[in-house]
Amino acid sequence: MSYLDNIRTFVRVYELGSMSAAGRDLRISPAVTSARISQLEEHLSVRLFQRTTRNLSPTEQGKAFYGGAVSVLDAVDDAEASVASLTDNPRGSLYVAAPLGLGRRLIAPEVPAFLKDYPQINIRLRLSDRVVDLTTEGLDLAFFLGQPADSNLRIRKITDCQRVMCASPGYIQEHGNPVDGAELLSGGHECLNLRFPGAPEFQWRLITPDGPQRFAVKGRYECDDGDVLTDWALSGQGIAMKPVFEVADHLLSGALVRVATATPPEPVQMACLYTHRRHQDPKTRLFMDFMTDHVGKAIKEAERG
Repeated sequence: MSYLDNIRTFVRVYELGSMSAAGRDLRISPAVTSARISQLEEHLSVRLFQRTTRNLSPTEQGKAFYGGAVSVLDAVDDAEASVASLTDNPRGSLYVAAPLGLGRRLIAPEVPAFLKDYPQINIRLRLSDRVVDLTTEGLDLAFFLGQPADSNLRIRKITDCQRVMCASPGYIQEHGNPVDGAELLSGGHECLNLRFPGAPEFQWRLITPDGPQRFAVKGRYECDDGDVLTDWALSGQGIAMKPVFEVADHLLSGALVRVATATPPEPVQMACLYTHRRHQDPKTRLFMDFMTDHVGKAIKEAERG
């Protein structure tokens, strides 16, 4: 095992707070993870972590070593990136995150074409509707819909995505089709809500004759998986607000119908987050360029119906 591998393992254990989590992230066994930390501690003649059967926490020496270790890894990554930029054959692993619906429908289908063009790159795609942290989760970039929290990360906008409020014909037959946002609220309709971490209430931003307004919607159904909301809408449980690209096929088939069309939802930004240093890596730039082109076109095609 190389000293650099041991440092990488230490950094991931420190950031994730768990030997097993770091091992899964690095795709190595718990035994290898533990062995690398022990070798590093032996080399440094210090204990980097306090270990109990339930908890693992960095020692003061571990905290002091972490900053330097990250700087070393950053320097190595930058050096590799500078070499790769002079070749036509970028290589290495790229860790990418995306929301479930976006990732399944738009990002994942384009990955094979990207890897065909760049066979020395490995894509590690992680799909989740939760908010991700690029630094602590070791991600190179993350696609998202909406506005990210304030951070020192860079944003590259891909396109604005049209959204739609929709329900099944069965739901409309039983509960009626609200004309606008006001009737949506006053009519006692069941709104299907996507739960984001820390969201105190659900608000749908709709375009009204007086400009964009927020409507505090309510409903008994909520989930942190957007595809579950689509399934609930298809089965007649309520009204969902979705990006058009996620439900385009259902709208085309008639399985879902647009509702409250007098006050349509505001479009939502689709973009990707990355750190300044990561953007220097050729494979990160290549992947963003590729997805900006292909995914942007796919979204517009879905919106045209």
